[in-house]
Amino acid sequence: MRYLLWLTLSMAIPAMTTPTLAAEACPPILNYKVQTLVEHQPVNLCNRYLGKVLLVVNTASHCAYTRQYEGLEQLYSNFQEKGLVVLGFPSNDFGKQEPGTEAEVKSFCSLTYDVKFPMFAKSHVRAGIASPFYTSLATAAGQYPQWNFHKYLIGRDGGLIASYGSNTEPNSKRFLSDIRQALKEQ
Repeated sequence: MRYLLWLTLSMAIPAMTTPTLAAEACPPILNYKVQTLVEHQPVNLCNRYLGKVLLVVNTASHCAYTRQYEGLEQLYSNFQEKGLVVLGFPSNDFGKQEPGTEAEVKSFCSLTYDVKFPMFAKSHVRAGIASPFYTSLATAAGQYPQWNFHKYLIGRDGGLIASYGSNTEPNSKRFLSDIRQALKEQ
C-alpha cells in the first residue's frame, strides 16, 4: 500500500520535490525534498529527520492562531534534545493570512516570536492545491488542513501518529501527552 501511495504521488511531483530515496529505504511521508524559507536550500526530509519526532505545522503571520508560534517554539526548545523537531510551512491558502514575502515571514517569526525551529518555503496545504508533501500527510491522516496552524505529528519511524486541528494549542494536555509518548518510542 505504501508503495502504491508513493508511486501515485511521485508521478505528479515536480522535479524539485521528487522522492529522494528508494521507496523501501524511506517512509513515504518523509520521502520528499523541501526548500528552506528564503534561502531555498533543498532539505531531504528523510535524510535530515528520520529518527526524530516531527511536528509539521502550516503557519500564517496574520491569523488568530498566530500566537501559537510562541507555544510551538517552547515545545521545540523544551523537547529538541529528546528528538522533537517542529517544521513550519508558511501558507497563504486560508484567508490570505500569509501575504508577505518569505523574507518578511522570516523576519516576523524571528522578531516577534524568536522562532528557531526550521521554517520552509511558503507552501500550498489545502486540498486540491497542496504540495506533494502535504498531500502525503493529508492522505495518511485522512484530512487536509482546514485552516492555519493545523498540526501533524510524525513518529521516529516516519509514520503518522496523529493530526490536530488549528484549535489544538501547543500546551494542551492531550497534545503534550502524545508528543511525550512519541519521544519515548525508539
